[in-house]
Amino acid sequence: MNKKGFIQRKRRVRAKVFGFTERPRLSVYRSNKAIFAQLIDDEKGKTLVSVSTNDKESQKVGTKTEKAASAGEKLAKLAIKAKIKKVVFDKSGYKYHGRIKALADGARKGGLEF
Repeated sequence: MNKKGFIQRKRRVRAKVFGFTERPRLSVYRSNKAIFAQLIDDEKGKTLVSVSTNDKESQKVGTKTEKAASAGEKLAKLAIKAKIKKVVFDKSGYKYHGRIKALADGARKGGLEF
């Protein structure tokens, strides 16, 4: 992955995506081993809900893509518990493919709308 191109894509996405109290931003970070997602209220600058594939429950699932999907479902459950139903999706500079897509599909399956 080209670092300069990634940063350009990330800035382009962030210029258009903003999270509010009633519709927070679902931000995604992907490393080689894990994937992290959090719901952020940009007005207040606070993280409302966060989840990663590093926890013990996710280690039992299987492939990295399956872990990402289960993390998306877990994030949706926590968000609904926090009375959040709608979000805006911030994929950073990543392509909507593979683990990023699996996380988004898992969050939709869990009940989030975006």
